[in-house]
Amino acid sequence: MLDICLLGTGGMMPLPGRWLTSMLARYNGSSLLIDCGEGTQIALKEAGWSPKPIDTILFTHYHADHISGLPGFLLSMGNSDRTEPVTMVGPKGLERVVNSLRVIAPELPFEIRFHELNEADEYLELNGYRIHAFRVNHNVTCYAYTLEIPRAGRFDPEEAKRRNIPLRLWNPLQKGQTMEYEGVTYTPDMVMGPARKGIKVTYCTDTRPTAHIVECAKDADLFICEGMYGEHEKEADAKKKKHMTFYEAAQIAREAQVQELWLTHYSPSMVDGRRYMKEVKSIFEQTHLGKDGKTVELDFEEGE
Repeated sequence: MLDICLLGTGGMMPLPGRWLTSMLARYNGSSLLIDCGEGTQIALKEAGWSPKPIDTILFTHYHADHISGLPGFLLSMGNSDRTEPVTMVGPKGLERVVNSLRVIAPELPFEIRFHELNEADEYLELNGYRIHAFRVNHNVTCYAYTLEIPRAGRFDPEEAKRRNIPLRLWNPLQKGQTMEYEGVTYTPDMVMGPARKGIKVTYCTDTRPTAHIVECAKDADLFICEGMYGEHEKEADAKKKKHMTFYEAAQIAREAQVQELWLTHYSPSMVDGRRYMKEVKSIFEQTHLGKDGKTVELDFEEGE
């Protein structure tokens, strides 16, 4: 099961009831944060979640509304008695930017490990997450992220018996381990069926629409995408500042055939997005307005 929580849904500046951009994922005892805008640590407390299990932080880019909450957040993590390392992932310059912000948080009880993104597409596996970082189209280098929780195929005990695989090796093979016993090597593919559908979430913000976003979000269970503007008269601003409208996000969701779209990263001028939703839903029915603290539990499909 994968838990998702939108901690903050605001862009540019925080407002009463709307913190700046961030999202938290929890899976198998591990927590992963995407972006850390101002107020993220407060939003986390309001959601009732702890900073201590956060072992991975992904940054889309280094505009202040996506990273300005980091120093205080790191101090809160340290005060929660975390001592295990934290991995940070982000565009080129990550280590320099983070260390500059840490002038006011120089002493932490845990190590920070950096992975700087240089390619248009990069793939990582961290703490059970399969992560695809892909570059999008903003006015600075910016990445979106797809998180996948893979699911192995079914174990076939009859095949294991047919191959005379010792019973003691069944469990390790189910866990994906290659085993050697009495001079014979046994591999998981000998007893496991084809991989089953896992869980997929794509998080995308601060960009113009691109065909690559559609490709990377294809068939996602949840697509979280910026909808900076709902007003049609703001379309020129969206193009100039390289952001998206509600309608453009919905079109991407439709083309990518995702299960559900959450809009986020609203302009401070956005008072009430509900007035635009009838038209947005005519493009993609399963569109929902994100709000601070919005959560969902995603599980593997039954019967798979």
